[in-house]
Amino acid sequence: MTDEPGPWEPPLAGSEAAQLVGALERLRMTFRWKTADLDETGLRTTIGASALTLGNLLKHLAFAEDYKFTVALRGEPPGEPWPEGVRPSSDWTFASAVQHSPAELYAMWDSAVARSRGRLSAALGDGGLDQSVYMADADGRHANLRRLVCDLIEEYGRHTGHADLIREAVDGRVGEDPPPDWRP
Repeated sequence: MTDEPGPWEPPLAGSEAAQLVGALERLRMTFRWKTADLDETGLRTTIGASALTLGNLLKHLAFAEDYKFTVALRGEPPGEPWPEGVRPSSDWTFASAVQHSPAELYAMWDSAVARSRGRLSAALGDGGLDQSVYMADADGRHANLRRLVCDLIEEYGRHTGHADLIREAVDGRVGEDPPPDWRP
């Protein structure tokens, strides 16, 4: 084992964009590690009074990835496999995850993250964090790309905490970061 940080570790001193993308990547990988290598039973485990499962979270965050970097970024529909008109705040992603196998849920999240990485990289190259995006408030004021990235960081922060608790209940996996040699 090495003392080198994992590839998801944000830079110690980078640009604002590098720091924000690095923070997002770290949360993505920690979340994926917390949900990794589970069967249907593990992905459907609940704790306490909550109906939240790791499978629900995989599907919800996959949709949030596509939504942020299609609908909110450019005003485009999220595309397959998502139905038009669904919003991330909808319970649909949580309720419908039970219809998918573990392989489908992992592929859904992995594919959405790959698409998001490409879209975010292109957007950063096209105008950086200060550029206006499609998302606007009720008064028509448009957000900037920085806001979308921060929103997704917040979404992952919340749900990675949920995943941490659920995964510990499933099989005892605990820890802040994946082991340095771990890969999804």
